[in-house]
Amino acid sequence: MFYRSLIGAIALVALCVASGSAQSQNILQNDASKYDPSKYPDWSGPMRWTQTRGGNRYDQHKPPGRAQQAPLTVEYQAIFEAGLKDQSEGGQGANQTYSCLPGGLPRDMAGNQGLEFVVTPKVTHVIFVHQMPRRIYTDGRDWPENVEPSFFGYSIGKWIDEDGDGKYDVLEVETRNFSGPRSFDNAGIPLHADNQTVIKERIYRDKQDPEIIHDEMTTIDHALTRPWTVDKTYRLTKNPHWVQNICSVGNNHVVIGKEAYFLSADGLLMPTKKDQAPPDPRYFKQTVK
Repeated sequence: MFYRSLIGAIALVALCVASGSAQSQNILQNDASKYDPSKYPDWSGPMRWTQTRGGNRYDQHKPPGRAQQAPLTVEYQAIFEAGLKDQSEGGQGANQTYSCLPGGLPRDMAGNQGLEFVVTPKVTHVIFVHQMPRRIYTDGRDWPENVEPSFFGYSIGKWIDEDGDGKYDVLEVETRNFSGPRSFDNAGIPLHADNQTVIKERIYRDKQDPEIIHDEMTTIDHALTRPWTVDKTYRLTKNPHWVQNICSVGNNHVVIGKEAYFLSADGLLMPTKKDQAPPDPRYFKQTVK
């Protein structure tokens, strides 16, 4: 009786293992079919924005500053104007990256310093010269709960076969869950302090010029009177010269409290504004002359 029970148990285990293996094989086959790499576009290669000059800005087809024509609310237009005034006096205004805070979105997608799209079936990575990579999840996940906000936010994408040829050609992305402070660009066009920004993108290759990638970006934010849509364009760089651009290395800006100073060529701290007060020296030994 014991041996019959033992044989029966072994047979049951074998049956379960075989069934489990078959289910696992089916899952792997379905997964491979769903994430067939041949369906996804090759957007690899270093790219930079299509503009030939100028600093970081949201709408690369317009000059910086007020010429961007940002649709700001009255409150945030006043904040922007105060920031421009501060910059004209030698300060930084609402431009926060001088102190090595990340730019985040939408700012880092400007592409003026270079970026690269690395497409995989489940995640599309955007690699930057000057920031940590951005991840766009395309595996069908829902919005997670209790995820720590970040300057890049949390991006979920969906691939679309727009021309019906069996291959994906458009990546639609929505990004939420931001932290701050963030601004649109170097001029300090502000985003709302509540960080409830939602950014929607359509990323695709230009049909006439395969060396150009479009990122049609719409920013929805409480600092704006309406959604602000621009078309960011990036061109493949044939002979790129990538540099290691880490903010904390060689950054001469020094922030003490709410004041910003500059480290001069001779290694001494200097003001950035006229009549700017020096830092509080109370913890340093004073020499009376």
